[in-house]
Amino acid sequence: MRRLYVTFLVVVSVLAAPVLADETGGSRLSALLGSGEDADFVKAIAAREFEFPLDHGPHPEYRNEWWYVTGNLDDEGGRRFGFELTIFRFALTPEAQDAGWRSNQVYIAHLAVTDAEDERFFVAERFSRGALGLAGAQAEPFRVWIDDWQIGSEDAEGPWRLYGGDEEVSIDLALRPLRKPVLNGVDGLSQKSAEPGNASYYYSITRMGTAGELRIGDDGFTVSGLSWMDREWSSSALSPDQAGWDWFALQLSDGSDLMFYNIRKTNGRQDPHSAGTWVSEDGTVEHIARGDIDIIVEDRWASPSGGTYPSRWSLHLPGKDLRLTISPVIDDQELFTTVRYWEGAVDVSGERGDRPVTGRGYVELTGYAE
Repeated sequence: MRRLYVTFLVVVSVLAAPVLADETGGSRLSALLGSGEDADFVKAIAAREFEFPLDHGPHPEYRNEWWYVTGNLDDEGGRRFGFELTIFRFALTPEAQDAGWRSNQVYIAHLAVTDAEDERFFVAERFSRGALGLAGAQAEPFRVWIDDWQIGSEDAEGPWRLYGGDEEVSIDLALRPLRKPVLNGVDGLSQKSAEPGNASYYYSITRMGTAGELRIGDDGFTVSGLSWMDREWSSSALSPDQAGWDWFALQLSDGSDLMFYNIRKTNGRQDPHSAGTWVSEDGTVEHIARGDIDIIVEDRWASPSGGTYPSRWSLHLPGKDLRLTISPVIDDQELFTTVRYWEGAVDVSGERGDRPVTGRGYVELTGYAE
């Protein structure tokens, strides 16, 4: 049975290759999330009405989709952990194929856990075809899964359940939204470049109370903390002249939340379509344009496998009189998966006006290493 499963994953990897690789055989994100040539996929062109909890479920008419959860947790003794559980859906063709083993849907999942105390970072990945119940997504009740890895909720008011793991590491967590979904971009339409359709529908739940179990090897930990959920779907998001992005999701001690993604061009310049969202303590939501914020790289980390990533930042948001320093919990939080990238837990300190502010969050860095 194990040999059959491994063989199946190899087949899925081959089927997914046109989606996951560029013409040079690499795995640049511009190829993974680029515009492509197939006009039959629906594209994110104009703002739409969001409907919850229905939109937690799948949108198979779009080529790309993901459910992205990150969080910072502590055990009962104060030991610090970070986690990421992401499930991606990719359509290989616009036409549905769902008879028996035939499916045009490929699912990929990433699990990462940061152990701050021992400065260890764990990564696991799964692939599956969306057929025969091996992987899939549904809206009612909401659930997206690959085998026993899952993100889901039995009802709109109940907690979300996250589970993922392998022999080395696992998480089993219950998440309860503390805020309503926040629409990013303009009314949920997040434009990523000037070309019409190079956009996504994008919302977040910026605070989710979290509790459950985390395991590393034979050691189990009862943990609690805060999580952040990002949700996007599109058929083309990046243009060929965009190399990747720096994404920040920060939960501050005064009750405010900040998300910002800085898109980088292949020539090293910052793309003017970079943008973000500010959520005030009372839940008020404001759009942030590229010119509203300054982010300066203060340090860098050289990966032992090649490539150099930003590793500490100064952030200034003048409209909120906010100045922050953002520092990784540990330097090496690099994932070697279908796409190589850095994503990890960070600490935040600084001032808002004349008041000190602290916080935690997650940062994602893509396109720095092939």
